[in-house]
Amino acid sequence: MAKRNDDWGFGDLFGFAFDPSRFEFRFGEGKNWGRRRRQMFESGEVKFVILRLLREKPRHGYEVIKALEERLGGCYTPSAGTVYPTLQLLEDQGYVRSLDENGKRVYHITPEGEAFLEANRDLLDDIFDRVRDTVRDFAGGHMADLNHAFSRLASSVYRRAWRRGPDHPSVPKVVEILKRAAAEVEQEWERA
Repeated sequence: MAKRNDDWGFGDLFGFAFDPSRFEFRFGEGKNWGRRRRQMFESGEVKFVILRLLREKPRHGYEVIKALEERLGGCYTPSAGTVYPTLQLLEDQGYVRSLDENGKRVYHITPEGEAFLEANRDLLDDIFDRVRDTVRDFAGGHMADLNHAFSRLASSVYRRAWRRGPDHPSVPKVVEILKRAAAEVEQEWERA
């Protein structure tokens, strides 16, 4: 069997020093993205991505959801209504098996699932290339500049505050600077 590459290739697109999924940011939302929600995956493709995750390690449904959100930098969070029926379908097809582990249903890829992924390697590569391009388009250009500037700010503020402690005399001054900056940013969004 060929060596697997478990690097999904999306991590280098963001430059975040924090977890972007913690923010109210989702792929396909916002007034400039149009009224129709854009789909990250075409019909039937998510099963390949879920199998790919399960090849890395067994997971329960919620872990699948969180892993996809993390891997895609918070740009996409699959719904439970997508993940759980897909896991059931994969189990019905014999590509995964579930075991009760500590009260949770944990899914493991089967040898048949491994063979199915291998047989569909080109399709999986196409899916990953398209999704990578979609994330790159969204996170590139001015968004990349914004991501890197925000990362630098977050890193500078938290790293130094953490090292100096909450009672350092600069902390209240930095808080005031950040409040002014937030107000200016909000004014710019209102003006635009």
